[in-house]
Amino acid sequence: MFTEIMQYILDLGPSVMLPIVIIIFSLALRMKVGDALKAGIHIGIGFVGIGLVVGLLTSSVGPAAQAMAERFDISLNVVDVGWPGAAPMTWASQIALVAIPIAIAVNIVMLLAKLTRVVNVDIWNIWHMTFSGALVYIATGSYWLGIAGVIVHAIIAYKLGDWFSKDTKEFFELEGIAVPHGTSAYCGPIAVFVDAVIEKIPGINKINFNAVDMQKRFGAFGEPVTVGLFMGILLGLLAGYGVKETLQLAIQTAAVMLLMPRVIKPIMDGLTPISKQARKHLQSKFGGQDFLIGLDPALLLGHSTVVSASLIFIPLSIFIAIILPGNEVLPFGDLATIGFFIAMGVAIHQGNLFRIIISGSIIIAITLWIATQMVPLTTQLAINAGTITDGSSISVGAMDQGGSPITYIMVQLVNLKQPIGFAFIGLFYLFCLFLTWKRAKKYELFLKQQQIAQSDEITK
Repeated sequence: MFTEIMQYILDLGPSVMLPIVIIIFSLALRMKVGDALKAGIHIGIGFVGIGLVVGLLTSSVGPAAQAMAERFDISLNVVDVGWPGAAPMTWASQIALVAIPIAIAVNIVMLLAKLTRVVNVDIWNIWHMTFSGALVYIATGSYWLGIAGVIVHAIIAYKLGDWFSKDTKEFFELEGIAVPHGTSAYCGPIAVFVDAVIEKIPGINKINFNAVDMQKRFGAFGEPVTVGLFMGILLGLLAGYGVKETLQLAIQTAAVMLLMPRVIKPIMDGLTPISKQARKHLQSKFGGQDFLIGLDPALLLGHSTVVSASLIFIPLSIFIAIILPGNEVLPFGDLATIGFFIAMGVAIHQGNLFRIIISGSIIIAITLWIATQMVPLTTQLAINAGTITDGSSISVGAMDQGGSPITYIMVQLVNLKQPIGFAFIGLFYLFCLFLTWKRAKKYELFLKQQQIAQSDEITK
């Protein structure tokens, strides 16, 4: 009975599931029923809007990417199913339903132990943690090791929410919000590493090219919608489209640039009162601790620089896939949401497109290489879910989560098959996490010094 109820809730999808969770959460925080209902509806509307815009991008860019691959005779034999394919396969796994209460329990334990400030209400995106656990289970045959995989990923995810709170607050202006999971979170540490390296290189560290500069230098030609138009024309030309199809694609990509920030607004309208109520209620209950509400990384896609960078990385990701040694995965399913991979990097680099292109290229390269190594396990996950039949010649790859360093490191720890790759990726990513932790601690110290200074001013 419990299994059937949970599966029914999961099948509702994030646009229905998240508003329900938000309404229940709001009522638990003693918000008025009307206010809680209104907030939940606004959030649901926002996610429907995101789905429509992403659907527009998928239906327009997807065929263009495929035509581009065919035109240049790209012979990569594994197609990326993206998160739209990976998430349903994960929720159909044997470990899925128990993963939700486990991830929630980990969050509660960490909150009580004051190991995180993130209160995660985005139950849908627990699928990322579940994916790691499911692949560990497939690799080892041990259900308990699979559960351990969910726990470890959950701990890392909630800490990433803490460590990137500076970026969600100051760059994306999301007060009291954290993005503790999804591709944006686990790719962020790589951008931190790249940013630290660039800062050490004289001359290169002075290069700053961002969306604001583009608008100042080029006027109307630097506006996001115009950039989207030109990117659509470029994609059309690369795909070998005629004038009619190219112009249609150009208007569609321009529309995405304009609409994506606007469909995020209902979500923010719904979240603002909840965030304020949650922080007030939780701080009164837990001694003034400043809590963060953990939400979907889709919130980050509304920033104009993220949208601009996403359009740049659609053809760039395919180019990287072609030239990357050992890669077998053709980017496809995640092309429309490639912004998830680079969104946190946009904040880390303060909107500097020069640095975003460098770090994003490294992120995409690492993602594709890991996704290639994980193809046998991802394919088995698809077989278990009934997505493909056992004995089929089809192989399945997934950039989102299938290309995650967190998943790869855990699988290799329990089933070492690529010792050299594991050593390189493992040490590199752990160092990236260390730099991210160090960066967060530096920010915490800065905030404390500010508070002391403000306190001294009041005393005077």
